[in-house]
Amino acid sequence: MTQPATSSVPNVPTPGTLAFTKGHGTKNDFVLIADREGVLDLGPEDVRRLADRRSGIGGDGVIRLAPTAALARAGEETAQAALAEDPTAEWFMDYRNADGSVAEMCGNGVRVFAAFAEQEGLADLSAGPLSLGTRGGVKRVTKEADGWYAVDMGPWFLPGGESAAAEGYDAAVAVHGWTAPRPALSVDLGNPHTVVALASLDELDSLELFRAPEVAPLPPHGTNVELVVPLGEEEGPDGVVGRLRMRVHERGVGETPSCGTGACAAALAVRTWQAGSSGDGAPDTWIVEVPGGEVRVRVLPSGNVELAGPAELVYSGHVTR
Repeated sequence: MTQPATSSVPNVPTPGTLAFTKGHGTKNDFVLIADREGVLDLGPEDVRRLADRRSGIGGDGVIRLAPTAALARAGEETAQAALAEDPTAEWFMDYRNADGSVAEMCGNGVRVFAAFAEQEGLADLSAGPLSLGTRGGVKRVTKEADGWYAVDMGPWFLPGGESAAAEGYDAAVAVHGWTAPRPALSVDLGNPHTVVALASLDELDSLELFRAPEVAPLPPHGTNVELVVPLGEEEGPDGVVGRLRMRVHERGVGETPSCGTGACAAALAVRTWQAGSSGDGAPDTWIVEVPGGEVRVRVLPSGNVELAGPAELVYSGHVTR
């Protein structure tokens, strides 16, 4: 039996069940589990069962909220690194792809995690930013006046370096239906991305992404692939804003309606194509249109990249273990 996520009825599991909340960020959806003591053994089969859209709850991934200190004591090196980076990162985002594989982090998932922590009474973003640990480093989340969550995603880099920025590519991608691979640019945000530019929205809409694109060279742990169409620039309240549209095939999941780090990678790639790795002369702020809605990507003065967008908690309930 499920209940709305905003219900005042405590989401307390009964024996043999596990409490969960379903949430999404621009329709990139997740099963969220609050493991307040850090004792839940969540294996790949458990993740696949929870994420299954026919026999489980359904989601692009599963997010376990756990105490960073507890995971650090248990030997989780990324939790130890998170506490060393920021001792206030009390909670850790243990993110798994729908196929059960472990992932570094997820940009849309970070925002949904923050909303979930608020619902669980574990964070108060009205009092200031929330620092949370991930396998991709500590992420800091603020809540904007319009209800959007903005995440400092940290540093980013081009694995191909200056030569890739100058050439505009360092990889090749083949999509089902294409007659030949196309040049692509690798972008790393703590997880790997490979971005391909397309000439038109018609071509983007007609892509067949039911098969994983082939990437060469393929990063050791695979990659997410973003297909993008730049849409030019427009005047925003704080200056010139770039706009682009994208679709994404996420490793371990398939095509999804949105990918937060993928949106960042897409904006950073278009910015690089326009003005090189320095971004000189290109907008620092980009609106990224995805099938699930819109997000905002901004290169901060520090050089870090920020992702902002909505996060919605849809319902809560219990599932049999």
